[in-house]
This record gives sequence, C-alpha cells and structure tokens, in this order.
Amino acid sequence: MSNLKELCSGLPLDPMPSNRGRDPSVPHAPVRTPNLTPEEERLALRNALRYFPPSHHNILAAEFAQELRQYGHIYMYRFCPRIHMRAYPIDQYPCRTRQAASIMLMIMNNLDHAVAQFPQELVTYGGNGQVFSNWAQFRLVMYYLSEMTEEQTLVMYSGHPAGLFPSLPSSPRAIITNGMVIPNYSSREQYEKMFALGVSMYGQMTAGSYCYIGPQGIVHGTMLTVLNAGRRYLGSDDLRGRVLVTSGLGGMSGAQAKAAVIAGCVGVIAEVDEVPLRKRHEQGWLMEVTSDIEHCIQRIREAKRSKTPLSLGYHGNVVDLWERLLTEYERTGELLVDLGSDQTSLHNPFSGGYYPAQLSLQQANQLMATDPARFKTVVHESLCRQVAAINKLSEAGMFFWDYGNAFLLEAQRAGAEVEKEGGGATEFRYPSYVQDIMGDIFSLGFGPFRWVCTSGDPHDLTLTDDIAATVLEEISANVTERVRQQYNDNIRWIREAGKHRMVVGSQARILYSDQKGRVCIALAINQAIADRRAPVVISRDHHDVSGTDSPFRETSNVYDGSAFCADMAVQNFVGDAFRGATWVSLHNGGGVGWGEVMNGGFGLLLDGTEEAAKRASLMLNWDVSNGVARRCWSGNSNAYETIQRTMEEQRQLRVTMPYPVQDEDVLDRALLS
Repeated sequence: MSNLKELCSGLPLDPMPSNRGRDPSVPHAPVRTPNLTPEEERLALRNALRYFPPSHHNILAAEFAQELRQYGHIYMYRFCPRIHMRAYPIDQYPCRTRQAASIMLMIMNNLDHAVAQFPQELVTYGGNGQVFSNWAQFRLVMYYLSEMTEEQTLVMYSGHPAGLFPSLPSSPRAIITNGMVIPNYSSREQYEKMFALGVSMYGQMTAGSYCYIGPQGIVHGTMLTVLNAGRRYLGSDDLRGRVLVTSGLGGMSGAQAKAAVIAGCVGVIAEVDEVPLRKRHEQGWLMEVTSDIEHCIQRIREAKRSKTPLSLGYHGNVVDLWERLLTEYERTGELLVDLGSDQTSLHNPFSGGYYPAQLSLQQANQLMATDPARFKTVVHESLCRQVAAINKLSEAGMFFWDYGNAFLLEAQRAGAEVEKEGGGATEFRYPSYVQDIMGDIFSLGFGPFRWVCTSGDPHDLTLTDDIAATVLEEISANVTERVRQQYNDNIRWIREAGKHRMVVGSQARILYSDQKGRVCIALAINQAIADRRAPVVISRDHHDVSGTDSPFRETSNVYDGSAFCADMAVQNFVGDAFRGATWVSLHNGGGVGWGEVMNGGFGLLLDGTEEAAKRASLMLNWDVSNGVARRCWSGNSNAYETIQRTMEEQRQLRVTMPYPVQDEDVLDRALLS
C-alpha cells in the first residue's frame, strides 16, 4: 500500500495483505479485560467476520480469535495500511467532493504516528479515545468518502460505517455517533464488553469526531488556565519563579510542559511511561528530563530561585513526587510548589489511565490484565496516598485544582479525603478549573475555536494566524473590560504561537474566542480562501460553551438541578447539522469518562464560497448561543448579560429569560405554610 488511491479502494481481499501483527516500533494500548463468556467470544468473532466474504473466514477467524484473547479486542492488524499516515494536502485525496476530502484529511491526521497515542489500535489520545474500532472500518470509511457525492451522507455508528444515504447538498456529509448506549447499561464494565463485541466505541471527544489536532489543542487552554490560576490564587500573572507540579505527558496532558513555559513558570510533569516522555522531549515540548527524584528537587529549587522558565519531565510516579515534596517541606519548611493539578487519564483508571505508585509500569500492565480486581484496589490505595500528600501541601499554602480528568471523582470513589463540607453533588474540596480558575468564560461565550489549513503549507497557517489576530484586535476595542481581558490573552497567544513550534501533524491552530470573534475570524478566513487560497477546516474542542453536558467539568457550575441533564449537547449536535456543518458528532463519554458526559462536535469546510460563509455564520452563532442561553436559564448572571447583548446584535434571536427570586423569604414562607 503506497498511495491514497489504493487506500481508498476498499478492503483489500484479492489478495489479502500479509498479517504482520503488531509493529514493535510504536507504543500499544494496554491489554483490555472485557471478561467475555464463551458465547460472547463467539459473538465478537461473528461480528468481526461480517466485514468479509465467507471465502476468507477460515483464515481470518483464527487470527481474530487470537487477537481477542491476547489483546481483549479485535483490531484486525492485518488490514492496518502501510501508507505513511498523515494529513496529506486536500487535493491529493481521490474524492468527488472536497467536503469528503476534508474529512479524510482529518481522519488521517488523527492516526498520524506523531499525533496518535496508540496508532495501531486506532487510539488518538486518552488511553482509549478511538477513531475507529478496527481497521476494516477505517478502510470502508475511506472508500465511502472517496465515492461520496454532495447528495449523500455517511452514517457512522460507533466506528461502524452504516453506509452512504441520499441527502441534500446542504446536509452534513457525515453524521457520527459514538457510545449511544441506553443509560441503564452505560457502566464501565458493560462498555468493555460492548467494545470487545464490536458494537460500541469510546470516541473520547475529538478522536471519534476526527477533529484532534495534537497536543496544541490543549496547550492554549492550559496556558490560559495557568495564567488565570496565577491571577486568582497568587495575585499576579507574572509567574516567573512559580512552580506548577502535575502529571501526564500523553496526547492531552503533554501540553502542560509547553504551556507552563509560555506562561513563564516552572512546570514539573511526572510521567511513568518513558515513551511519551521521550516523545515530548524530542518534539521540544519538554526542556529537560530526569528519573532521579533528588535531581528533580534540585532543579526545582534552582529554577525557582533564578526565576527561569522550565519544563522538567520527571520519569517516575507523581505520587512519589508529591510525597517527596511533602518530605522536603516538613524537613526544611520550604514549600517548593505553588500550583498543583493532575492530568492522568482517570476517566479510564483501571485500563492504563492511571498507574499506581506501588507498581512499576510493567507490573501494573501485567496485573490489570491478570487480576483486574486486585489492580483496582491498588489504584484506590495509590489515589489515597496522592490525595493525602496534596492535602498537606495545600494546608501549607499550595493551590490545587481539578483539571476535569475525573481525578477528584475517582479519588472520592477510592475513599480519599476530597469531600467539601456542605458542598453539592458536583463539588469537592478542590475546585474544578471550569468553576473557579477560568472565570466562568463559557458563560461569556468564550471557548476553543480551531482551524486546519488543508494545503499543509506552513505559510497558510502564518496567514491565518495574522487574520485571526487582526480580527480580535479590531473587536476588542469595543467590548467590556472583562471580555477584553480574554481577548488580550488570546491576541498574545496567537501573535506568539508560531514561535513555539506548536504544530504536530496538520497545520492547525487553536484560540479561545466568543461568538462574535469566531464568526468574524471564520468569515475573514473564508474571504482569504476566495482569493485563491486552499480550503480551511474549522472545528472546536467539545470542551466548550454548548457542546458538552458534563456535571463534573463543563457544566459543573450549573446549579438549577440540570447539571446531569444532556439536552444541550444533543440540541447542539442537531442544530449544527441543519445549520451547515460538514460533519457532526455526538458521544457518550469524554474527558471524564464513559457514562459521565454527553458531548458533541463538528467540522466545517471553508472553501471561499458565499455558501460556506452563510453556513459558518449560521452554525457558529448557534453553536455558542445555545450554551449561553442554557447557562442564562440556570441563573448565571454572566450568561444573562451575554445573551442580552447578543439579542441586541441579532434581532432574530429570542431567548426565554429567567425571572430571579429577589426575596428568599418568599420561599421560606411558602415552604413553612
């Protein structure tokens, strides 16, 4: 397999490619433990063979059964293509419509070896964020997209391409759902079984939406979080000499090192797996690496005193690092850490998302496969140790926050002391960064806005950077002071982004903007494309104003009793679809885990036409207003003011506004009568 035309020709069956198994040169997903019964194993095998004619079943059945028993899932390694997986320039894809080609480009970027966490298992990030369930699905999707016209839509059921269905030119070219499981059957154990059967899939957020752009997607948000944490907790956004300690250097958490340096502080990130640690170092995201905890402490002290920005990767367990920092404080009285958080994949705590301090990486991988119950106990013990050290350092003056990775939720389930006295169902001892640090920016309409230059040309990315910065500078002159702070942070980011070697995979960029900024940037880029530039795909992280209902993260500050309702995410998905998105997605599961969240995303191709401009304007306005209106109705004052201003600017927008209870005694008297 050497070219895109061959890749898009469907399943290679005559002859079949040789079965090379796993590639030892790339990292691989941990072994899954679905605990299938013999009948369920039989069903999983039957389901996998559905993709192939009976003449091939004798050969494939045996190797698929071996994969299922050896790895806990049928990945179909035989059909993993040999082509260099990357985002090729859009005009190289053999398609009938550029909309389809844009989807193909984004899929291949998600599986680029420089981007994907476990490329042969089709995992982009988060330990189990799948693009597809197996390689047959990938090949069929590429074939369908190459054949698609502008009067067809590809329908995706949890990685499975149901096929091309007739639709309108104005319809999305792809509709993606992942993990749409009946709520009473949405437990982790049932997910593992359904994934092994090949009938459901965890798409994380942007993996199963084909919109992941590498760690840059979270570098920017992490930089803003660190800056705002400094403002809120330390009284300054000058973070020179301040130390942030955290963990994780995977696809999402790997951003922490780069973000810390851009923010000006000392970032110390623990990582148990040497492969992602070395990867971030080679990419220039980590400045230094050490496996010596004493050397780590020494470098923290040196960088803190000299106020030198530093990203230091500690190859070891973060629990050991927290306990060593506590020992240093108790011994010397010197608190070496100012800010703390955690970005291990605790949405997936028992299948490789969190490695307990009591075991080496190899021992942990072996135990989770051979004795899952014991492994769960060890994870809980480790979480309790981690929280105990964090609690004592926090009492000494460190500021810790939950980064939306289900750390506090899982720590609570482990029995660690994270409860908040008098707190509600979504509150813990430490705040969520959405609730506390980011200053409720979702209610102001701010959230992640992304674009990918489909030419693959860095010069096009530089041009779009300049367009975006210019647009934000023009808008920021006529906004409130609070909104201007957000604009200024993002103007600073976008003006400097090119200096920091952010690009991994596609030529992509991210910034945070409100509704007006997103629409204006999209229209300005579309106009530039009309002047004979290559098309641009716009999208966003699902971690945004409207796209996600997540009671322990995105909607953790919704207090009207609707934090566990998912109407917003579903309405967002549907509304984006008929307002012009090129593709849309809806997922069960995301950064906080399966069964804990519903989230939706989109992709939209800007091709320089008036039609693309109309789609972008309609869809992006809805994509933000939906969530601001929901937050307004829940009683959020920032959202109330934001949606009022938006209605003044858009006369066709009419939102049901809440009347506040001004006299709390009215409630008391009514309930006492």
